Amino acid sequence: MAQQATPVRRARLGRALGPEPTAVSGVVLLLPGGDETSDRRPSPLVAAASVRALGRRLTQTGRTEGLATHVVHYRYRGWNGAEAHLAHDASWAADEVVRRYGDVPVCLAGVDMGARAALRAAGHSAVNSVLALAPWLPEEDVAAPPEPVKHLAGRRVLIVHGTNDQRTDPELSFRLAARAKKANRDICRFEVHSDGHHLHQHRAEVHALAEDFVMGALFARGFSRPVQDAFAAPPPLGLRMPLAAGFGRSLRR
Repeated sequence: MAQQATPVRRARLGRALGPEPTAVSGVVLLLPGGDETSDRRPSPLVAAASVRALGRRLTQTGRTEGLATHVVHYRYRGWNGAEAHLAHDASWAADEVVRRYGDVPVCLAGVDMGARAALRAAGHSAVNSVLALAPWLPEEDVAAPPEPVKHLAGRRVLIVHGTNDQRTDPELSFRLAARAKKANRDICRFEVHSDGHHLHQHRAEVHALAEDFVMGALFARGFSRPVQDAFAAPPPLGLRMPLAAGFGRSLRR
């Protein structure tokens, strides 16, 4: 009896959140979290839940600009060492955006391990910006090469991290941002004081900051003054910007 071939796993894009615009002029790819090591398939519903609220907000805000927002569904739940499966799936998704929509700017927006994937895949030619929320980053090891940053040049990058994060060390994202700032002045990092990994305590402010950044990066709306100041400030000031309580209620562009 002939042995059946193992089905090839493929990444895929979820359906566009909300009504897809008639003419797409920018795309956000939402990259959910994952595990350090796992060959299991991620649950589409569980994975999407971590980014869906942010995606709905961005979709509503960017609809008149022609924004399409998609969740990326990975082949594997894990990063899996040198395989970097999640980063490869993020790059594939950017290729798929080009195939579907043509030459439009792409923002990679990830949480946890998905934020690491967004940072790693940012060298794709279609990507003009990265939003990394509570990025999972490996512990620094003298025997292993550090996370690459030179490919971030030419991209707008915003990192957001809670100071009480018990899953992903906020100091590691600061150190990566500091290295990246040497290759790319258009990077900033906000700290959400007293908040944890999921940024629940100040979710409204975090989503308002994300909205401000994405709309400015994709559609040149103009960043709010706090984001402008964060980009302009030299290290470490622009990489340890406190996210003010109530951010988003009275933004002046």
